[in-house]
Amino acid sequence: MRNASEQISIVLVEPQGPANVGMVCRAMKNMGLSNLRLVNPCSLEHPDALKYAVSAKDILEKAEIFPSLEAAIADSPISVATTRRHGKYRQEIMTPSEVVKEAEGLLSGNRAAFVFGREDSGLTTEEVSICRWLSTIDTSQEYGSLNLAQAVLIFCYEIFNGIKAENCKESRILASGEEIESMFGQMEKTLLRIGFLNKENPDHIMRSLRRVLARAELDLREVSIFRGMMSQIDWATSDFRGKKGKS
Repeated sequence: MRNASEQISIVLVEPQGPANVGMVCRAMKNMGLSNLRLVNPCSLEHPDALKYAVSAKDILEKAEIFPSLEAAIADSPISVATTRRHGKYRQEIMTPSEVVKEAEGLLSGNRAAFVFGREDSGLTTEEVSICRWLSTIDTSQEYGSLNLAQAVLIFCYEIFNGIKAENCKESRILASGEEIESMFGQMEKTLLRIGFLNKENPDHIMRSLRRVLARAELDLREVSIFRGMMSQIDWATSDFRGKKGKS
């Protein structure tokens, strides 16, 4: 297996504080990780970014910047949304140690991205929905909000201690984030066209389908099967006249 730092990315979505970005770099270097990806970040040239990175300035300087979360995780079959909130679309949430254990057996052939949201509001429901797994850090009910860099450090610590090269044997190559998103885009168009999805709120059912298929950990062949099925539905319903029971 390649070094974990080559397989794992830390992704920050719209980080607002240069000091936080610097501290994240330091946390990553402490735990042997080096691939930092930033989605629409604050200024990285701010003095605080360099100041708080300390000896991890190299990670800051080579951080990759992306216009969207979709782009940042496009090459990562394993994507983990970190969230403090629970709810209708935030279920089946694992602890950091549980998610690292799940990832361990897949890392020999697949990239993994651990995704962290904005300091003040975290990740949106839409951003959470495009990630395959969800994870949260258990904290006191009295005050559960963690600083961004603290949260990243906890996950990096679990990665550093939980992923052992001898357990990362040859694994299935999963479909990339880009391939999965393309499949869901086609699926949504088809299901909207045949009236299965409510055109006023298609995300309601699509988010459930995303969660179901995330559990399946699809490879490229399986994605092709679903896409072929959608294409066949499109062809077979070319004369579709509206949802069943409606004129």
